[in-house]
Amino acid sequence: MDYNVYLLATDPNNPCRDVIHSRDTGLKIRVFCLSEDKFNPSDSEIQLYGYAFGKLYAFETINITADDALDVVSAIQWYADYIEYPDMEILPEDPRGSQNIAM
Repeated sequence: MDYNVYLLATDPNNPCRDVIHSRDTGLKIRVFCLSEDKFNPSDSEIQLYGYAFGKLYAFETINITADDALDVVSAIQWYADYIEYPDMEILPEDPRGSQNIAM
């Protein structure tokens, strides 16, 4: 069984600005802490959400391709393991509703 290897680019000044990179594909996912960041979802990207340690995270792809779309969930699961919250439930929609999206 093949496993993807993921890398993490972090911003030392803002722990909520991580970017997940796949080592073997072009997949990149930007991480947002919705309690601290404004988030404007892009119509051309995939967004998924998850709670960890009482915080709501948004995960948005960067220049997604059809070949990389199937790996988005596994990359988020890897990130959940990385932040030591392996039971993160990955949600398909913002649980706060559309009234909380930054414009």
